[in-house]
Amino acid sequence: MDDEPERIPTSPVDDGDRKSPADDADENLQSPQPDDAGRRSKSDIQAEAEEEALSPSPVLDEEEILEERDTNINAGEDYQVDQSEDGPPGDTEPEEEEDAEKPEGEEEEVLTGQREAEEETHKHVDEPRSEKHSEVPTEAEPQISEIKSENEDLPETQPSQLSGISEKSKPQSPTLQTETLDSVQKSMTIPDAPRLPTPERRESTMEGTMSNTALNMIWSFGLNRSVPVLNLTDNTRKVIMYTCAHVGILYDFKSNRQHILQGHSSPVYCTCVSEDKRWLATGDKGKDSMVIVWDTYTGIPVQTIFEISKDGGVVSMAMTPDARYLATLSAAKKQVLALWNWTVDGETPMCTVELKPEFGVQNFIFFNPEDIHYLVTNSDTQVIFYEWDTGRMEYFAPPLTDHDFNKPVGRYSQSIFQLKSSRALTATSIGNLVVWDSNKPLTKVVNTEPSANKKALKIIKLQDRGINVLTITDRFIVVGDVAGHVKFFDQSLKLVHWYQDFHLGPVSSVSFAYYPEFQPLAKEGTNFPPDATIEAKQFVIQDFVVGSSIAVFGNITADGSKVQIIHREHDAAIHALAPHPFKPYVIIGSYSGLLKIWDYEKKEVLVSRVFDRGNLIRCCAYDPKGAYIAVGFVNGTVRILDSITLDDELQEPFRYAKDAITHIQFSHDSQFLATADGEYTVSVFMKGKILEGDPYTYLGRYRAHYKPIKDIIFGVQLDANVPRLLSLGEDRVLVEYDLENSSKDELKIASVDRIEQSAVPQCMTWYPPITKEHFIVTTNDQYKFKLYNSTTKMCRKTILGPTYGSPVQRISIVPTKDPARDKRYMAYCTKDKVGLHILPLDGNPHNAMALIAHPGGVAYMVTSYDGKYVFTAGGSDASVHMWEININALEAQAKLGGEDLIPFYGLLDGGREGELFAELEDYFYYAQIRSQGVNALDKRKVSTNISLTEVPFVMRAMGFYPSEQEIEDMLNEVKFSRYVETGQNVEDIDLGDFIKLYINHRPAFGLSPEKLKWAFETLGIPTDQGKAIERGDLLDLLQSQGEHMTEYELAEYLTTLLGFNPEGGSSELHEFDTSEAGDMIDQSLPQNITAEMFASEVLGFSMFNDVVAKEEKSDS
Repeated sequence: MDDEPERIPTSPVDDGDRKSPADDADENLQSPQPDDAGRRSKSDIQAEAEEEALSPSPVLDEEEILEERDTNINAGEDYQVDQSEDGPPGDTEPEEEEDAEKPEGEEEEVLTGQREAEEETHKHVDEPRSEKHSEVPTEAEPQISEIKSENEDLPETQPSQLSGISEKSKPQSPTLQTETLDSVQKSMTIPDAPRLPTPERRESTMEGTMSNTALNMIWSFGLNRSVPVLNLTDNTRKVIMYTCAHVGILYDFKSNRQHILQGHSSPVYCTCVSEDKRWLATGDKGKDSMVIVWDTYTGIPVQTIFEISKDGGVVSMAMTPDARYLATLSAAKKQVLALWNWTVDGETPMCTVELKPEFGVQNFIFFNPEDIHYLVTNSDTQVIFYEWDTGRMEYFAPPLTDHDFNKPVGRYSQSIFQLKSSRALTATSIGNLVVWDSNKPLTKVVNTEPSANKKALKIIKLQDRGINVLTITDRFIVVGDVAGHVKFFDQSLKLVHWYQDFHLGPVSSVSFAYYPEFQPLAKEGTNFPPDATIEAKQFVIQDFVVGSSIAVFGNITADGSKVQIIHREHDAAIHALAPHPFKPYVIIGSYSGLLKIWDYEKKEVLVSRVFDRGNLIRCCAYDPKGAYIAVGFVNGTVRILDSITLDDELQEPFRYAKDAITHIQFSHDSQFLATADGEYTVSVFMKGKILEGDPYTYLGRYRAHYKPIKDIIFGVQLDANVPRLLSLGEDRVLVEYDLENSSKDELKIASVDRIEQSAVPQCMTWYPPITKEHFIVTTNDQYKFKLYNSTTKMCRKTILGPTYGSPVQRISIVPTKDPARDKRYMAYCTKDKVGLHILPLDGNPHNAMALIAHPGGVAYMVTSYDGKYVFTAGGSDASVHMWEININALEAQAKLGGEDLIPFYGLLDGGREGELFAELEDYFYYAQIRSQGVNALDKRKVSTNISLTEVPFVMRAMGFYPSEQEIEDMLNEVKFSRYVETGQNVEDIDLGDFIKLYINHRPAFGLSPEKLKWAFETLGIPTDQGKAIERGDLLDLLQSQGEHMTEYELAEYLTTLLGFNPEGGSSELHEFDTSEAGDMIDQSLPQNITAEMFASEVLGFSMFNDVVAKEEKSDS
């Protein structure tokens, strides 16, 4: 180990210009200067570590993990851990490896191994806690009185409320500058922690709530097992903090209440908390990333740091014990460690350092609790030590390989600093502890002077199992491993105590409660477990929370060794979600094989079941009577379960499909059950006879689609109470099945209709009875809703849908008590958002709203039976969000957007006073002239309407070029718009209706050059200019494929586009001469035609070149 660690100084950050003398004065008043706050003696501050990001490490065998997960311990159940007297299973006392350099006498000073542990007694158990701590610097003492003198109106603070501040053994909680939020200006006077505020409003109804947005997240089911759980428990509350997708959850596990921390738009990737559990920081990783600091007593954000990294956020954070400074590690390829004085400045870090990519992704940070000017980070392969001061930071990256000690090192997981020592420890994936010490000559004198210049001193084989968690609490070193054990060592690495019967799974985090008046002394009447010393004295430790990699959280009460399961959740993607038809229950199923029924009003699990390995739950549904639950699995199996016990009702599951069951639905009368699978096949099961035993029997299967099935729905025939079954595929085909005439093994088709020309359908449902006609409403990937007559399948209306980043992927009509009279609403979800829409659909953008639901994607969405709530499943984020509906807020938004045509004017370029609207008026007058005859000499009749025959021409004049099918849909929409009421067709259209027609039918984002480029890349052949189509082939394609043209039409259109004919062609009463058309086309068009040439020379679109130039610029 003769290699010198890399020592890289950084450029100082000059922040002197940012502070005024007043700022300095405020800073001196509120908290000690860095030298006073950070450079304290080793006995100034109690040691503490906050585990942040989890580095990958070996896990248990799959069967062992499943065995841990399947242990029959429900959330909220307490049980007692039996402590073995034979020592930790499979592990021995720490086994010390050879040092890099060990001079004579070094064994008296270095960490001892098993032999020393046997010879010495563990005197540390008898040390009183007070010996460990010293007073906070005297200049910090007057802060409370000084601030209170300036705020005489502050409420009187009880002694218990000041325990976290006046306790001299604890660091001060920071105070914010006056420029921060008013709500935290009095942070030095810490109030009693209130009960967590709940956003739930049980008195809310469809007519309105107290909230100010149309959808409000009020509960989150599930958790992110990759982010460590934090224990915020203190004298006044029992709270943990964990993350779900892009929100943080403050969960009071005593009263079963949540407070949701919303503010991130990307998944929360890391968290950290101050020593006194008041200040919490959350950071995300993704687009528009940020770090938010919260006050956990109020749930209010007090600081937001934007643009931590331009390449995607942060991967790890740590807060100093006094909460004054925050360290962040960016998610960029070249990582940056930044240090923030967040109470003063949230825009510019105090100092930063850029790390080399060869160090690997640093994913853990830890401050030295005895001197916060030193910190350590590690990746899987490299540990880095840092020393910083205001405007300056340098780091050392000591090398270590398997050859240095002739022993395998393993992958690093977490690192800490030892107390009262200059050493640091790093845990590895094979049970080792790497001991780092100052890179100085070894002496017999114990060195306690901190230094960032370290080297590997030795490797200690602490245990056989991989270590995931390494932290410190009070005077102990705490280890959590992949076997689910938690062990406590003293600072000499002698084993003091261990827990081995938690049954929680591989430990991924350990977090301790904060009791300011805690003393590690056994009191009469307590039942703490014995330690590992010869005297077997009681091992007194603060309560702690353990998180596992299989999504189980447990609270361990040290007095009595009791374990309370807080959460036992899904550790894999959630796609299955179904509400009860008339009770406040919701089913949640995941790829982990776990199926749970929640009472979402009481927030209680009614029943759960874990299926055998390999049974990944893909979808589920209640039958309309609430008696059965149908569950579809990824392996193609379908099970029918009892809705109360979740026991199987079938003697054998249905195994007719060979691919995943993607959709499952019951008919309205429970007579039929239909499924769609990944092989584009629909299977139907019918109600079985009671005497035969099985509630449902197989009827038949039919593969009517050649692309994935997007949705299936049951309906009711108009003239009879007979079920109808329809399926919608990505192949743009709507299929209806003939259930009445089908027999066993012979499922028949009633009709097959192609409903889209170029768009791809996404989902469908029955339009509510707010019109006299019966419609099916669909969505497509071009941001459109479409209404189809339920009998003829004719497209009756096209409506512009919400344009919030991605097309609508699922829709659900919000239930109501009186469907015939109440105003109706529709819930919908896009790729990552959930929203509400007012019905009837008309294209008004103010009738819709949306919020980010799951940044990683919404897998499924349902509404509750009473229309009060919407539930969204996040797929890979393993969480389900519960949203409360507030109709009043949605209606207010629509009113503020304006009435009649006002919202639609806003969708025209320039609005009501713009050039486009003026042009439209001119086109309207010209269309009237055309319809009356351009050369007519009679007196003109000026009207506000134009004939339907003129609609296509005006659309093209406005820059919208519909296909013949789209023109037919537009004309049918207007023609039959009043047929049900009057029995007559409409023959003309006024300006207002035309504007709505234009807005709803035109492409949502204008012409798309990418489609033209894609067509040429698909049909073309490689040339020097790129993909190109040979001229003859292009003319043949235009006459034979798609909405093909006749030779006469093609010649006329091309010559007109090339400028050889007057604009308008034969439609403007110009005669077209075909005799020379062929020669003109041959002379004007090159042999090979590229997309760029076709767009600019033939179509006259300059925007294509603009797009290409923009792409080339971005690539460069």
